[in-house]
Amino acid sequence: MKKNIQPAVIFNLLLTLLLFSSCSDILDVNTYSKITNEHIEDSDKGADMWVMGAYNGLSRMYVYDEFPRCLELDNDYVTGPSWAFSELGAGNFQGLNNQSDAVWKLSYDLINRTNEAIYHIEEMKNVTEVAKNNCLGELYFLQAYGYFLLVRAYGAVPIFKTSINQGNDPNQPRQSIPTVYAHIINLLSNAKEMIYKNTNSSYKEGRVSAGAAASLLAKVYATIGSASMPSGTVYVRGGIPFVMNGATKELTQPQRLFIQKQLVAGYESFDYIQYYTLARDLAKEVMDKQYGDHELLPYESLWKKSGRNSKEHFFALQTKSGDDYFGALFARAYSGQIVNGYVPNGGGLSHGLRDHWYKLFEDQDLRIVEGVMHRYVRQSDMSWNGGAFYPNTEEWRIKATGKDNAGNKVGDPVPPFNDGRSYGSSIGENYLAYVTKYTDVTDRSLTRTDAMLPLLRYTDLVLIFAEASNEVDGLNNEALAALNSVRARSNASIKTMGTSEPGSIESIEEFRSAVLEERAMELAYESDRRWDLIRWGIYLGVMNGIGTVDEINTIKMRESKHLLYPIPQDELLANQAITENNPGWQ
Repeated sequence: MKKNIQPAVIFNLLLTLLLFSSCSDILDVNTYSKITNEHIEDSDKGADMWVMGAYNGLSRMYVYDEFPRCLELDNDYVTGPSWAFSELGAGNFQGLNNQSDAVWKLSYDLINRTNEAIYHIEEMKNVTEVAKNNCLGELYFLQAYGYFLLVRAYGAVPIFKTSINQGNDPNQPRQSIPTVYAHIINLLSNAKEMIYKNTNSSYKEGRVSAGAAASLLAKVYATIGSASMPSGTVYVRGGIPFVMNGATKELTQPQRLFIQKQLVAGYESFDYIQYYTLARDLAKEVMDKQYGDHELLPYESLWKKSGRNSKEHFFALQTKSGDDYFGALFARAYSGQIVNGYVPNGGGLSHGLRDHWYKLFEDQDLRIVEGVMHRYVRQSDMSWNGGAFYPNTEEWRIKATGKDNAGNKVGDPVPPFNDGRSYGSSIGENYLAYVTKYTDVTDRSLTRTDAMLPLLRYTDLVLIFAEASNEVDGLNNEALAALNSVRARSNASIKTMGTSEPGSIESIEEFRSAVLEERAMELAYESDRRWDLIRWGIYLGVMNGIGTVDEINTIKMRESKHLLYPIPQDELLANQAITENNPGWQ
């Protein structure tokens, strides 16, 4: 970052203020079009402007399609066409587009912005103590978030405690994983005590809260706990996706894979019980409302614009409909751009979930009943008045066409399939489970919408508590109640322990696996699945359990080098303190 803030940066900063501020006296963009550091007043408002500049760094990460695909495309349950998945999604982390590089470059951009803002706020003399603490706490949180992305993706990484602008040497060596986590923990431990709770009258909707900081810290503790566990068994439902019956591809039911977890390299010095205990206790404090008023929202409002509040979505990407900078692009890939009732060519609907993921759910679970698109029409369907239904089962064929698999008419199409179109389904890259999480927007026909991407949800925190409590205390009713609270919200059946009921949980390993599976179902396309597999040390077993390719021929076979992303080549050339890449990468 240069010494003086350039006009374009200030313009984006002010746009950020428009997004995050609930005040009516928004600054005039024209008045501040040539603003420099010296024009930011020494006041509560000025300190807040520096924080907004850092939030702008978070928004910058998602301006293009780099995020969240660099976090999302490499796991067992996501898939899509070769043009979208042939690099990172197929294990080619050093492909032509270097899709994984964004994690390094944009995370460090965010960190540099926070360091710059911290420096200037600490220099201010006329900021009230409570406002200064909140501003610094938010910056500590954002910086910790950046380092958490980095350490999970690359392992050992450099630490910058001041900005390059303030004289920090850009040639910084990589620090060990425990050292990076110590820095993250220190930042979040301070942040959770400094940031406003969402019950504070000074808290502004859309900003991080004390509950977000405490929850991210609990997630950090749980990540260390699972990664440092020396051994254990995890059950994952997956395996070979299809078999060939002559020339016909037939999808399989997901099989229960018994995977022996591996101690994650770099985490050997941690005591996993100690960190799981920290995760359990802090998560419980959040659930007991010691860090604000947070709770699970009803499913009917969870993914609606009306549900975008800090009680569950306490850290999310803030977006603005139609805006070239703050408008969200990611939703187009996940849920499709809809123009005149169909997805136009180039309108997305390219990143879906696999058949094995869909089959994890019970039939009545709202996360597939309402959370998956069962009908969609692409521009290519318009010429023959067609459309697609999902999944390709007899139940849904009857709903969509009124005919069974043998072609016998057994009824009439049901809404919304009774519109006169001819609907079909198959096994292929255009017939996947597409989520509806990101469809409630102001105008879905736009390329950039106001879809909200959750970066940390209260649901995540509840499942962290269940996971940590099970590892520390063994099977217990409090952990089970936490797991069931998430399931009940989506109309899934309630899990039991020690009963004669089908699916009763009988061991720590079974409960551990149930929580991991619940995370896969609940947090789909929220940038968590790869990192859950990595932290548990089961990534290679799960991915290679699929075989070479999934049902639409996306490559899923992985090697040990895929456990870490490669450091960007231009960083290796520029940073003289880093002399080699992660194992297996050039």
